Amino acid sequence: MSEAYIVAAARTAGGRKGGRLAGWHPADMAGEVLNALVDRTKVDPAQIEDVIMGCVGQAGEQAVNIARNAVLASKLPESVPATSVDRQCGSSQQALHFAAQAVMSGSMDVVIAAGVESMTRVPMGMAASLPAKNGFGIYMSPHMQERYPNIQFSQFVGAEMIAKKYNLSRDELDAFGYNSHRKAIAATQAGAFKDEIVPLEITTKDGAKEMHTVDEGIRFDVSLDGIKGVKLLAENGRLTAATSSQICDGASGVMVVNEKGLKALGVAPLARIVHMTVIGHDPVIMLEAPIPATQRALKKAGMKIEDIDLYEVNEAFASVPTAWLQQTGADPEKLNVNGGAIALGHPLGGTGTKLMTTLINVLKKRNKKYGLQTMCEGGGLANVTIIERL
Repeated sequence: MSEAYIVAAARTAGGRKGGRLAGWHPADMAGEVLNALVDRTKVDPAQIEDVIMGCVGQAGEQAVNIARNAVLASKLPESVPATSVDRQCGSSQQALHFAAQAVMSGSMDVVIAAGVESMTRVPMGMAASLPAKNGFGIYMSPHMQERYPNIQFSQFVGAEMIAKKYNLSRDELDAFGYNSHRKAIAATQAGAFKDEIVPLEITTKDGAKEMHTVDEGIRFDVSLDGIKGVKLLAENGRLTAATSSQICDGASGVMVVNEKGLKALGVAPLARIVHMTVIGHDPVIMLEAPIPATQRALKKAGMKIEDIDLYEVNEAFASVPTAWLQQTGADPEKLNVNGGAIALGHPLGGTGTKLMTTLINVLKKRNKKYGLQTMCEGGGLANVTIIERL
């Protein structure tokens, strides 16, 4: 079986809800990332055999196969097919897995895995709420309700359940949120994100044109006291908006090839896919799945957590990576070293390849070898990807 290599990775800087990227249609935003991947590899775009794009809110401007619409909004020719994937927050990480599997099988040689979410223009939950409001029912079928009686699946409830199960205090979670911003500030000021960000032109409120190149969610004036003063999300809970991922607009993508693709494109690989895992877990606590998924991935890869140089664990809520650290025995100094979604934003379907782009770049800058990425996903799912920097 062939190997799968990543030869290019790019992302937009995140935009707050109603913020600097609010004027960008998601298909155009994703199209700019596709263009950047082509530009960085100097590949003939006709050589790209498929585009697999993650997106959670596949409604409104993200409906009717957002992946194909992004291709049609880009410089890629009409001959390039595309399909959209929804594995909730892991959608573009799953897109990467599908792309890797395609080139490893030899059925394709050059595939782009990407993701996009405009949470400003397609609000979270819109795909489920609109049909219900218009009398077309809800996603929970009668058989699901029989199996999970009186259960309303909720990531917020799941995040609090994790905090309580693993005895994570509010102080511990507040400190994690504070450190996410501190690391993101340091990375931004050091130019650590420069190589991975695709600049997008925006129009400011005063009508001026400028390029969006800095993640808008970072609070450069953050203080621990300020975070401690934020109201709890739930009565007697432990999480707040300051220890939860930020609603975000953004897009990202990676180009994946096999050995034949490397020769055809004449490019050097950035990283090799070492291992891929996806599991299903308890859909009620929901966000705990990265823990058993990581354990399974390491076992299948014949590795230990100590073998991994850097980790990217999505900060959906501070309780998720904190519990992950506790249960895996991972070194906290290796975790989300440039900050995470609490500071940088979580554009749902766009986050998987966003994290991968950051992981590849930080491995390079720190001259490290192995990276592991995982994230919790709605429905009690989790993907894990282990890569080797080349």
